[in-house]
Amino acid sequence: MKSLITGIKILLIGLFLIAVGMPSFAQNADAEQQVTDLSKQKWQWMADKNVDELATLFHDKSKFVHMSGTWSKDRELEIIESGSIWYKNTDVHEVAVEIVGDTAILWNRITLVAVVRGSEVSNEFTVTEVYKQQEDDWKLLDLTFSSVRDTHSIE
Repeated sequence: MKSLITGIKILLIGLFLIAVGMPSFAQNADAEQQVTDLSKQKWQWMADKNVDELATLFHDKSKFVHMSGTWSKDRELEIIESGSIWYKNTDVHEVAVEIVGDTAILWNRITLVAVVRGSEVSNEFTVTEVYKQQEDDWKLLDLTFSSVRDTHSIE
């Protein structure tokens, strides 16, 4: 009888721990989906040269790391608005997201078709995006393009 009571106690404790952990898991899954959707929307805003939406998304201290340099929010918006770089089409092959507290790190494996100073180019990249949650919004802190082989995958 004593072992049955002990077994029931263990079962109840286990169920309690699962119930307590479920909201956290669900919140992380929701946050991962929010950031994934936001990243996808960001690529469209970049293609559309929608600097108003991008200005809201980009954190004031955000950085953008490209093959030709690193620059700030204002410079990135200027480049997009002027068409110096036109992010014409982004084909996302793979996405992975990790949530750590109020920070999300998203990795995209993409093929980017862009027009750079008048010439159309196509490149494969792994793009790392870092977002920070501020109240109910996610703000992009960093966008880094890394050149990779097409056999690369995100784990």
